[in-house]
Amino acid sequence: MGEVEVSALRGVDLDLYPGELVVLLGPSGSGKSTLLNILGGLDVPTEGAVRYRDDDLTRAGDAGLTRYRREHVGFVFQFYNLIPSLTARENVALVTDIARAPMPADEALALVGLGKRLDHFPAQLSGGEQQRVAIARAVAKRPDVLLCDEPTGALDVHTGKVVLEALARVNRDLGTTVVVITHNAAIAGMADRVISIADGRIAGERRNAEKLHPAEIAW
Repeated sequence: MGEVEVSALRGVDLDLYPGELVVLLGPSGSGKSTLLNILGGLDVPTEGAVRYRDDDLTRAGDAGLTRYRREHVGFVFQFYNLIPSLTARENVALVTDIARAPMPADEALALVGLGKRLDHFPAQLSGGEQQRVAIARAVAKRPDVLLCDEPTGALDVHTGKVVLEALARVNRDLGTTVVVITHNAAIAGMADRVISIADGRIAGERRNAEKLHPAEIAW
């Protein structure tokens, strides 16, 4: 920031494993969004290394990072980023056009409980339904990793639980590694592993012996 250097992350050492559901928990400004962007190949760290399997993403270059994002990563953000003039099916189909072995749009929408809303436009859908379309769009290309940045941040409690159940279903039924960043400690109950972040550092880590179903979460 001009002459002021801000260390968004400092000394972070983290491993993610296939098929797990991880919650990155921390307050605003803790560095969790920066970490998510680095994991997703949207940002490159100024120091250190980021590896996906045998690939060093810090040496991949723009073309390599684009290929990594296209072939291996799905993103879900707080705001849905749907195209208003396209139906739910058409919004999801946009991603399937660039994927190697995509899931049919109808199947992806059915996975998140929207099998009967295929031909509705975003303006005809609730906030929670729009977020589930965004999840379907992300999983339709069958990513190995699904990165979710405050996916319930703009939703009420009931709708947020429905969205979390959709994420849990993707993790459970497809075996997708799901990473959710949030400031809401209640969401941590649904994770296999909870990683706390504070002041750009990993402040703690724990595993849940028994995961909560999203409907059981007390917000």
